[in-house]
Amino acid sequence: MPTTGNFSRRALLGSAAAAAFRPVFASAAPTAPVAIARYRDYDEKLEPALAHMFDQIGGIGKLVRGKTVAVKLNLTGNPQSFPERADMPYRTHPRVVLATAHLLARGGARRIRFIESFFPARQDLALWARYGLDVNAINNCGAKVEWENTQNRGQAKQYARMKVPWGGYVFPAFDLNHSFADCDVYVSISKLKNHWIGGFTMSLKNNFGNTPCSLYGSDCGADGNEDPKRERGDVCHTGKGKPPRGVPQELNPSSPREDGYRVPRIVVDLVGARPIDLSIIDGVDTIRGGEGVWNPGTERIKPGLLLVGRNPVSTDAVGVAVMGYDPRAARGTKPFLRGDSSLLLAEKAGIGTADLSRIEVVGLSIKEALHDFGPGPTGKRILS
Repeated sequence: MPTTGNFSRRALLGSAAAAAFRPVFASAAPTAPVAIARYRDYDEKLEPALAHMFDQIGGIGKLVRGKTVAVKLNLTGNPQSFPERADMPYRTHPRVVLATAHLLARGGARRIRFIESFFPARQDLALWARYGLDVNAINNCGAKVEWENTQNRGQAKQYARMKVPWGGYVFPAFDLNHSFADCDVYVSISKLKNHWIGGFTMSLKNNFGNTPCSLYGSDCGADGNEDPKRERGDVCHTGKGKPPRGVPQELNPSSPREDGYRVPRIVVDLVGARPIDLSIIDGVDTIRGGEGVWNPGTERIKPGLLLVGRNPVSTDAVGVAVMGYDPRAARGTKPFLRGDSSLLLAEKAGIGTADLSRIEVVGLSIKEALHDFGPGPTGKRILS
């Protein structure tokens, strides 16, 4: 049976935090400034550009000084099945990671732990390097650096049980790798791009991969599987399977067994369980039409943009607007062609507002940054 345990204040949100996440009206959902900058290439100017953006949203020194900072990357897709392709830049860019490491260290972070779930579920630095990450340079950023593949229990003896403060849309709690609990600050680094089910994928959707396949993968079994080989289709996407014994089960097994319903809600549940403290969105060089090369009709585009913010809902809402979409659009309207809007679900849960009139945008305006991502994940080629 999978083992869970407590990790002091980091493992469970207290009653004050839970109160802050009770469902609220959109007008009362929290917000925070979002910075947008024009940035055309991943060169040596990236780090000062990102530093200036951090200053524009109030700085990160008070947030990270003396703290353990977990940085969730977006290395989507098993590279054994989908090798790295320079012509389809759908993963976190290595230089964004290096620049972030330097700035977190400069801000006084005591420890920086880079996290992501991938196959094989081993703790091996070579597996990180295969994504083009300069592991040696990052390790010498000026702070203690750790790396954790969160696909299973990892380097801890037990999982951390993390509750969804408002009770959850699909799951009331999750058993996650200790890294999500054993940190003071949680950073999401994502790409500006479409998603086949969710319409878009940025800060919020990046959390979907927090679920370890050892417990939420299609081959997790009744007792868990610390060496999983399959992704989350049966348990999370379609609900045909369920987590192992002893792991929190979904609230309503009779709810829709359909990924357009389940995926956005599980995303929001996960963001509630492990709130995002800082969002960094890379739209310098990306794709549109889907989230990866496995989606038909995806193509490379170069918006030349960076976005940062402290509230992930507001940051993603600005990102969606920059892509040419309405952040308040409902399912069936672009880009939400196949699924419900995680923005509106997160707003309803009180995580943040998707109302652009309540979000302060600094740096470039949305109009200045606008880059048309087309009709969304349609599966058809979008002509430039």
